[in-house]
Amino acid sequence: MTSPSDKRASGNPAKQAQIDLTVKQQREQKRQEKLAEYQKQVARRKRGKLVWWVVGSTAALAVVGLVVASFAFAPAPPPSYQAGNSTGLEIDGVQSFENRSDHVQGTVTYDQTPPAGGPHNPVWLNCGVYTEPQQNENAVHALEHGAIWITYDPERVDQAGIDALKAVMPSSYALLSPYPGMDTPIAVSAWDHQLKVDSADDPRIAEFFTEYWRSQNAPEPNAPCSGGVNGPGRA
Repeated sequence: MTSPSDKRASGNPAKQAQIDLTVKQQREQKRQEKLAEYQKQVARRKRGKLVWWVVGSTAALAVVGLVVASFAFAPAPPPSYQAGNSTGLEIDGVQSFENRSDHVQGTVTYDQTPPAGGPHNPVWLNCGVYTEPQQNENAVHALEHGAIWITYDPERVDQAGIDALKAVMPSSYALLSPYPGMDTPIAVSAWDHQLKVDSADDPRIAEFFTEYWRSQNAPEPNAPCSGGVNGPGRA
């Protein structure tokens, strides 16, 4: 006669072990399995949150870095000078002249090189940076309106020097252009006043702008420095 325990016997060891478990043991095993699965899910969530935290932090740092870089590498704003009457500041090396201011047609022979005033074309040269030499007669008309004209000998002033000259220019009422054949590397001219220097880093250039930029002593102060003519090589 076969006993009940014999009926539960199985030739499969794994199945036999399952049969031998009591109901309580089976429940405990299932509970442990569910607990293990829950712990795995919690671990996965933690890993996911960590990944997103790292990604988010990295992205935030990248944005901050871009903002900082935009300020660090942004070009410096142009300097600002106060327009007004010349104060009489004595700047070493500045020469002063008395020039006519009538409008004429054709080519003019000037007393200064570059000119710092005199008869000039009825149309002024628009202020700005030029990479080619400009017509004297148009540039002198811009001086009549209170502009400052920086000229440089391209054979003696390199790109670094040109950049330094640009850095001292205000955003308006200023001209910059090459002027081959000068007797000095750089000349800075206002109406009836001129400074000649050897280096673009000479602090007297900024002093000249402070004293003569948009001077009310120019023949036509406050007249525009735009709306005239663009010369060749306008940057």
